[in-house]
Amino acid sequence: MSSTPLPGYDKPYAAFLFDMDGTILNSTAAAERVWAEWARRQGLDVEAFMPTMHGSRAIDTIARLNLPGIDPAKEAELITQTEIDDVEGVVALPGAAAFLNALPQDKWAIVTSSPLLLAQRRLAAAGLPVPRFMVTADEVTLGKPDPQCYLLGARKLGVSPTDCLVFEDVKAGILAGEAAGADVMVVTTTHKQALETLHPTLASYDGLTTQLDEDGWISVLRRG
Repeated sequence: MSSTPLPGYDKPYAAFLFDMDGTILNSTAAAERVWAEWARRQGLDVEAFMPTMHGSRAIDTIARLNLPGIDPAKEAELITQTEIDDVEGVVALPGAAAFLNALPQDKWAIVTSSPLLLAQRRLAAAGLPVPRFMVTADEVTLGKPDPQCYLLGARKLGVSPTDCLVFEDVKAGILAGEAAGADVMVVTTTHKQALETLHPTLASYDGLTTQLDEDGWISVLRRG
């Protein structure tokens, strides 16, 4: 069976950097249950608030609200524990498990706005592999859209961020990937509304494969 490069990505990369939630797994139902209940307790307009909490660290989401008498660090810790306890409905995106399992361990990392324990819990719930290299909210001082996380991910893999392909699903992450100098692939599987982007998009990992060249660089191909 023949394979062809994905449109817009006909070159090899030193490594792949994956966001987690919405990019390789769907945790929307669980996350929105926890955050909606928290927002109601704070007296927020839940419908208006919910679109703002995806893709950022919990502490950054809360700090942006400037709620009187609220300690963002303490609230983020409480929310994270609740999210760790509630992983009902967390599932892998179509084809993601097979795609990730086929990648060489030194060629990919997860770069997520979730803390480490939550990331591990959701990966386990979704049946996805835990990579050798991971960057989580605990390791950065500035969250997405700051590029710090993707710069660290590339550094852990020993490659230049400009030689990486970032897989993302929301604006904050896309901006972080761009600012790091990486190419960006936008995963649209969990989007309720179309995300306007100039980057190539990916609706499913089904039918994708990879190829290593003689220098150890990796390309994304579509089978058939």
